[in-house]
Amino acid sequence: MGAPSLVGRYRLERPLGHGGMATVYLAQDEELHRPVAVKLLAENLAGNADFRVRFLREARLAARLSHPNVVSVYDAGEAEDGRPYIVMEYVPGRTLGELGRVSPDEAVELAVQACRGLAHAHAAGLVHRDVKPQNLLLRDDGTVKVADFGIARAAETTALTQVGTVLGTAAYLSPEQALGEHVTAAADIYSLGAVLYELLAGRPPYEFDSLADLAAKQTSGQITPVGELAPEVPRNVEDAVMRSLARNPAYRPASAAAFAEELGGGAEPTVPLHVPARTPHRAANNRLWLALAAAVLVLAVVLAIVLGTRGGGSASPPPRRQLVVRPIPHGTNAQQQAQKIAAWLRARAARP
Repeated sequence: MGAPSLVGRYRLERPLGHGGMATVYLAQDEELHRPVAVKLLAENLAGNADFRVRFLREARLAARLSHPNVVSVYDAGEAEDGRPYIVMEYVPGRTLGELGRVSPDEAVELAVQACRGLAHAHAAGLVHRDVKPQNLLLRDDGTVKVADFGIARAAETTALTQVGTVLGTAAYLSPEQALGEHVTAAADIYSLGAVLYELLAGRPPYEFDSLADLAAKQTSGQITPVGELAPEVPRNVEDAVMRSLARNPAYRPASAAAFAEELGGGAEPTVPLHVPARTPHRAANNRLWLALAAAVLVLAVVLAIVLGTRGGGSASPPPRRQLVVRPIPHGTNAQQQAQKIAAWLRARAARP
């Protein structure tokens, strides 16, 4: 049975990618008139009623996430043929799996963005469980988007995880996932560390022929330090990557945010508060008021001196004489004018 041309209100246009569990299509939302990505589950999985229920539930949980580094989930439902689907944000660009080896600076920038998306999901109680290069989308403007939250957890609870079957790409599975043990957010940190290792070194941390071989190497093997394969990688980056790949989850960075910090990416970027710059006009006004205040202070002192010296002595008034009052000179600006007023007052006070 081929894919329908219409799934709900979404018209499928062309496949964007295929996987063992689903096919992703570029589609048009007929109602909102925007491009979307529709993930339609494979026919063999649609027959598992338990899986359908879990998949739709997890997809709806993922729809609660809202972060610049997480692919938004818009909708979920069942097609007419019974296959579950989810509708996601369409991200024009490519996956990290298409990049190959990149410079340490670029690799760290990509990983830090992914850390931020994972940290947001972990804070909401969601663990991805399938972090791999194909699920890390790089938009044309350089933004990394973590995709496919929910699908791995839904499948993990079914018979699809029996021995010999691997969900996702085995090279990026944490040791606890490969052994079928309890999975926490630390598994996502391991998987992202494996992706970063490959971006820096050009190959995954382990090379293996089977899942059993991978499990054996993760249990007793050694990972080649990334610095030996890529000497240009800074020591702090190498240390952070190797810590993220620790077999024991307790030895990995405590959180996705801590991993970003160790890589040198710092905390989530914030928008700085806008503080208006102090303009020259405002500064000039401030200086003018200071000058006028000084002039007023001088005037008050001069008047006090004049009144104090002329208020004592005999009660009889001094002989009246004609006073000649000279005009106050004009300054070229307000500040000079205040200075000339102060000088005029001092000269006036010095007269007998």
